[in-house]
Amino acid sequence: MPNRLAQSQSLYLRKHANNPIDWYPWGDEAIEKAKSEDKPIFLSIGYSSCHWCTVMEHEAFSDTVIADYMNDRFVAIKVDREERPDLDSIYMQAVQIMGESGGWPLNLFLAPDDLVPFYGGTYFPIEPRYGRPGFLRVLQSIREIYYERNQDIQDYKDQIVRNLHQVNKLIPVPIISDTVLTNGIAKCAEVVTNREFGTCFPMIPYANFLLRASRFQHGHDIDQAKLIHKTQQRGLDLALGGIFDHVAGGWHRYTVDHSWTVPHFEKMLYDNGQIMEYLANLWMSGFQEPAIARACELTTTWLQREMLAEEGCFYASQDADSEGREGKFWVWSYGELKKIFSATELEQLIQEFTITVHGNFEEANVLQRKHKGELSPAMEASLMKLFRCRYGEYSRPTDAFPVARSEEDIREIDWEGRVPPVTDTKAITAWNALMISGLAAADRAFQKPIYRQLAVNAMRFILQNQWVSGNLQRINYGGEAAIAAQSEDYAFLIKALLDLHQAIPEQANEYLEQAIAVQAEFDRHFWDQLNGGYFNTAGDFSQHLLLRERNYQDNATPSPNGVAIANLVRLASLTTKLEYLDRAEQGLKRFGLVLANSPVACPSLLTAFDWLRNHTLVRILPSHYPQFSHHYYPSTMFKLEQQLATPEAIAIVCQGFACLEPAASAEMCEQQLLRSSQRVM
Repeated sequence: MPNRLAQSQSLYLRKHANNPIDWYPWGDEAIEKAKSEDKPIFLSIGYSSCHWCTVMEHEAFSDTVIADYMNDRFVAIKVDREERPDLDSIYMQAVQIMGESGGWPLNLFLAPDDLVPFYGGTYFPIEPRYGRPGFLRVLQSIREIYYERNQDIQDYKDQIVRNLHQVNKLIPVPIISDTVLTNGIAKCAEVVTNREFGTCFPMIPYANFLLRASRFQHGHDIDQAKLIHKTQQRGLDLALGGIFDHVAGGWHRYTVDHSWTVPHFEKMLYDNGQIMEYLANLWMSGFQEPAIARACELTTTWLQREMLAEEGCFYASQDADSEGREGKFWVWSYGELKKIFSATELEQLIQEFTITVHGNFEEANVLQRKHKGELSPAMEASLMKLFRCRYGEYSRPTDAFPVARSEEDIREIDWEGRVPPVTDTKAITAWNALMISGLAAADRAFQKPIYRQLAVNAMRFILQNQWVSGNLQRINYGGEAAIAAQSEDYAFLIKALLDLHQAIPEQANEYLEQAIAVQAEFDRHFWDQLNGGYFNTAGDFSQHLLLRERNYQDNATPSPNGVAIANLVRLASLTTKLEYLDRAEQGLKRFGLVLANSPVACPSLLTAFDWLRNHTLVRILPSHYPQFSHHYYPSTMFKLEQQLATPEAIAIVCQGFACLEPAASAEMCEQQLLRSSQRVM
């Protein structure tokens, strides 16, 4: 019989609805039950496309012996981290304080009276293996410790809480030295360097910061040529590597090897939005590699075909697994390829892509390009054959593909091609905003209507559907807005509005007004009035949290505070309201010690500091804006004006608080912009 998670709108929670474990969603009912019965809480956090979450659900969480033991002695709570990133962040930090590396599924045992964890880890196998204890034995040990070593647990919990508050203790500094930029560039450059071993993540917040920093031509041991090479190499890795789906578009999560060949196959909207923005900026900076344009264009077909709701918003993610196997939907055995292609066609394919008889992933082949440049028409035709083998003989890249919303859909739909992975069809405000920013940059870079169309429609959906009682909501389930928005939803949405302001001049005023309105709501509910910075959650949504965090670290997505502070500077440039700049400076001072001592943790804050120190406003006539809108000016905002004070001027460039001589030509304006962008270093 299904448990209470069957009523949840979350795909991840519903995946556990038929477990024999008596799961509760996070909330008062479960917490009060644990308190009244003096039972430890087992808290398990994950997300729908997480491979090891799926493994543990099939193994330990489906085992009746484990379920009987847990139901009798614990209160079990399931949380979708994509719904509640605030909970996930706090408890992930707690597990790391315990000495674990972190990851998902994230499993912890909490004391019911204060919700402080006293033991935690990630994946627990049903039987001992991989150097990990069997899950039933873990439960038995925790039960014994909880009732027999109460004082030890209390002492340990006190230590966890102290460490949590210490990690999140941010003492404002009176001033931030410009040396944080040069130091930050050097440290972040080490991150965006291909290693000789290990996994490769896109690391877009780092790559973005280095791309903007590559405009500096001198200073403090920064080799501009090497910096430019690193940013371009990261673009090539993303456009040519196996992390990209060369047949049908879209980027996978990361690669498990150092050569960017074999991915972890889940596709996340937030990765695709960030990567598209980065590649578009790289293109506008002058690195116009054809593979970059192809990757961005093909990804828009993936968005239209598999990730786009009728209402205009984008779905959250696609699973890594298909038919119980990771990657099966995307890879090709050599035997399959021999059946699909003639000997000549296969030989041509082998010349262009990494294909061998034995494959590079479980006896199958992940396609990775060997060369830069354009693909020949013959090669594109071969890839179209693979596309139709995967999606159906008469499919076209932009045709809507049936969405498998659950395992039930997988079983019930008669698939013409391969059986696809499950798609999590919830729309997340923050992730949609990242995709909108990516599309806005692609619109400026490649000037194809589809980028603008998708971005405008998605933004319209958010603005019309994601408010309840005047407050922004984080999730949309099939047209129903749900769950109060968190700081990343506000910050990324405001950034997307400002990016559209720059990309679509005819609607610039509308997008600026919306950005100002959302910023006011954000400031009202999230700003720390005492010390600066934005809390992760609004005050009235902080119940049961061990602390109110201010997220400053970049992970798979940029830090909300980094993006938010950059937004404040951009708004100040466009509105001339100095209170935005005051708030930006106060926020950066709040994180000043982090910027100085741990720049590798916060490239988005470094980006915000660059905005504060080097922001430039260009007031420009609409007729001349197209000459500049397709180029990369990383710390510049353009504001269209119908006329300027000086009749012969086409633009006026203002560096911070000082305006330069009115530019009488595009060449003069370009030279002023170039000098302005390099002035700090």
